[in-house]
Amino acid sequence: MHRNNNVKFFFSKAHMSMLLLLISVTFSLNSHADWQKTDYSTMGTNILVEVYHKDAALREQATRAVFAEMERINQQFSTYIDSSELSQLNQNAYKNRVIVSKELFDLLVLSAEISELTQGAFDVTYASVGYLYSYPDKVKPSDEEIQQRLSAIDYRLLELKKDDLSVRYKNPNVKVDLGGVAKGYAVDNAIKILKSLGIEHALVTAGGDTRLLGDRLGKPWIVGIRDPRNRDKQAVLIPLAESAMSTSGDYERYFEENGERFHHIISPKTGKSTHEVQSVSIIGPESVYNDALSTAVFVMGLEKGIGLINGLPEFEAIVMDKQRRMHYSSGLGQ
Repeated sequence: MHRNNNVKFFFSKAHMSMLLLLISVTFSLNSHADWQKTDYSTMGTNILVEVYHKDAALREQATRAVFAEMERINQQFSTYIDSSELSQLNQNAYKNRVIVSKELFDLLVLSAEISELTQGAFDVTYASVGYLYSYPDKVKPSDEEIQQRLSAIDYRLLELKKDDLSVRYKNPNVKVDLGGVAKGYAVDNAIKILKSLGIEHALVTAGGDTRLLGDRLGKPWIVGIRDPRNRDKQAVLIPLAESAMSTSGDYERYFEENGERFHHIISPKTGKSTHEVQSVSIIGPESVYNDALSTAVFVMGLEKGIGLINGLPEFEAIVMDKQRRMHYSSGLGQ
């Protein structure tokens, strides 16, 4: 797993425990004439871009470039768009080997590497069962339907051939969904675009994935983790710069039935929602890794999940368990 060493935490371990007690606190960033803040909807979520530059035309150009990149990635990797490259792959990869773009191939390779690292807790083939859920319609598969397709959840069923960038599915029921990495990947691409245009201070958020370019003119950015049971409250506020944070929670897409919450974070082992924790936030240098690791830790549960992050020195974790108690990886909890 390739990572860099540019993460900047604007807190010490001693100060962290105090910061993590900032429950239900709101924070307003100081306004400045040279900042531009714009939002946009795509990839099934809200995109927020905040950039600083004295040139208003460049700020506008940079913002538009970010939104264009987000929409490009949506059109290429959405499973809700029949013409997308990923949808076409899902339709044809069991019948024949499918030549894909280097971009899609690299994301599948990266996903397989993270699956290995997390012992299958993160697995893009979760959609082999996951597609049977419809959260807006409150639809879930029966236990029999899950069992019929559960064997198709296995990243090792993706045969990735590097020499010709081809992909084949070894099981007819395999479906791939890149929802666990695509938003993080898009946020990372957005930051690269902003850098290339000369932007030095910016924030890009896509759903639960946030990455920060530089600081906020000598001060840290304040990034919130929302309370899983109250969208209007922040459970934690974290000061960060030149870093990234991703959050996975059981409140993003879900419905309740007979007192049970059915949400979109599916265990590859059971084909069902996991319930040991309510939210997981990962802090690290790149959103694409944070995105996948937050899902993996959610699925692994508290003890195994934090154990995984404690073994990855460039990453930290903040976990709220089902009793709504906060837990932190070793770099934050001392």
